[in-house]
Amino acid sequence: MTRKIGFIGAGTVGTAIACLLGRKGYNVTIVSSRTDKSARQFIERVPGCRIAATNQEVANKADIVFITTPDAIIPTIAAELSWHPGQSVIHCSGADTAATLQPARQSGATTGTFHPLQTFANCPQAIINLPGSTFAIEAEEPLLGTLKKMAEDIGGRWIVLKAEDRVLYHASAVIASNYLVTLVKMATDLWQTFGIPPEEATKALLPLIKGTLNNIENVGIPGCLTGPVARGDAGTVRKHLESIAKSAPELLDIYIQLGRQTIPIALAKGKIDENQARLLEYVLDQAAVQGVKA
Repeated sequence: MTRKIGFIGAGTVGTAIACLLGRKGYNVTIVSSRTDKSARQFIERVPGCRIAATNQEVANKADIVFITTPDAIIPTIAAELSWHPGQSVIHCSGADTAATLQPARQSGATTGTFHPLQTFANCPQAIINLPGSTFAIEAEEPLLGTLKKMAEDIGGRWIVLKAEDRVLYHASAVIASNYLVTLVKMATDLWQTFGIPPEEATKALLPLIKGTLNNIENVGIPGCLTGPVARGDAGTVRKHLESIAKSAPELLDIYIQLGRQTIPIALAKGKIDENQARLLEYVLDQAAVQGVKA
C-alpha cells in the first residue's frame, strides 16, 4: 500500500473511491481537477492528499493514476500527458475499454479499468453505497491483482471482463439502474391521472419497489415474479391496456413490450402453462396492432 496513488478528476466517482481507499490505508497523495471547489472537497475527504496544479503533475508524482473524469475526456487526457514505465494508469468508465489508455501503454505504463457497478447521485451517498458493490476490471497482471485487492479492501466484489464484453455489461447497468428511474417516473405519471401528485405517488410506491428488490435478493428470479402476468391473468392485463390507451397512450407501447418480456419469466416460475402464455401474448399483440380501443 506504499505506492503513491493520484486522481485526475475530483467528481463523485473519484472522490468516493479515493476516500474509501484512504480509509483502508492506501497512499492517496495527489489530485487534479477542473475546479478548485471539487479539488478542495476531495482533499477534505482524503486526509494527506494535496491538490496538483496540473494533470501532468499527477502523472509525474503518482505511481498509480486513476482517471475519473467524464468518459469523453479520458482519451484526451491519456494522449496529452507524459507517462513512464512502471506506472499504472486506470480509468473508471463502464463502457470504454482499456484501449482508451493506449498512449499511456505505449509509454511503458500498465493500463486497466476499474468500474464500480453502482449509482453515484452524490458523494456522501456514494461512499455509503460502494462497499458491497461489484467492480468490473479489465487489466493484465500484476495490475489485475492490485485492482482485485483494492475492490476487496473497500468491501466490494470484482469480475474480470474482456474488452468486447464491456459495452453490453454497461448497457445492463443502465437498464437495471437508470431505466428503473424511468419506470418509476412512468408509474407516478399514471397516479397523476387520478389526482395524486408525483411526490405522494413516489412515497406510496417506494415500499413496493423496496419489497420487490428484497424479493429479487432473497427469492431470486424467476421465483420473485408476482402480478397478473405471473399468474396468467390475461383479463387484468387487458384492462390495464384499455385504461392506459385511454388515459396515458404514450405509455402503451412500453407496457406491451415489458409484458412480452415478462411472459418467459412467468413460464420459468412454473405458475402458468403454455396456453396461458399464448393467451397473454395474444392480448398484448392485439393491443399493439389495434392500439386497444377502450
